[in-house]
Amino acid sequence: MLKIENVSKTFFPGTVNERKALVDVSLDLREGDFVTVIGSNGAGKSTILNTIAGRIPQDRGQVLIDGKEISKQPEHKRAARVGRVFQDPMAGTAPNLTVEENLSLADRRGAVRGLARAVTGSKRERFAEELKVLELGLENRLKTKVGLLSGGQRQALSLLMATFSKPKVLLLDEHTAALDPQRAELVTRLTKQVVQAQGLTTLMVTHNMNQALDVGNRLIMMHEGRIILDASPEEKQRMTPEDLLHRFTQLKGAALDDKTLLQ
Repeated sequence: MLKIENVSKTFFPGTVNERKALVDVSLDLREGDFVTVIGSNGAGKSTILNTIAGRIPQDRGQVLIDGKEISKQPEHKRAARVGRVFQDPMAGTAPNLTVEENLSLADRRGAVRGLARAVTGSKRERFAEELKVLELGLENRLKTKVGLLSGGQRQALSLLMATFSKPKVLLLDEHTAALDPQRAELVTRLTKQVVQAQGLTTLMVTHNMNQALDVGNRLIMMHEGRIILDASPEEKQRMTPEDLLHRFTQLKGAALDDKTLLQ
């Protein structure tokens, strides 16, 4: 479903600030794969998501979704195929629009925009049913402006919106990192439910090793723009956070630099 072939990206080439963010990265995800991505700061985790989404162009290599080469497509052209949830709960929603207006926009992602009414009665009923899955009571707050919701509520809504149009690929960029532990646990549980229910092919970046091991069926570790570990489902099941730290040290002779990885 998702194929990345020899993708490289260098920022500020030829200057004193040159940084190789991705170096000949290749990765295959079968339909329904849920892959968690960990690594040190600056390892290239967010860059690989930005490359898939079309937010930044790669210098070389190819990105294919469902067999279609999309490397030259701009971000808005990929929107129907790629759903994304960002770390910042403010990033995935429009705060000045209501819950139902945000969902209506998500429902039309990647489609040709016209002058039809944004929210119809039938849509409103559907939105309410979809929101019940979140167990946050948002089905009773359809006309509430999203800016009035809590961070956890907004992130849960962002997750629902990102999957509303049944994307081919779902990208999760540390989407629980800005939440308190209780809300982070809720959004993680909802993520598992939504991905499993829809059979979504998913790539999730996280700084939390326990989360990386608990969620999904595969795990990859990145360092200095390269994939240095691709753990199979069987290998991932046997791993502990300490195993990952030890493996990283073995592979690169370095220590992961973020204490939150063991939380």
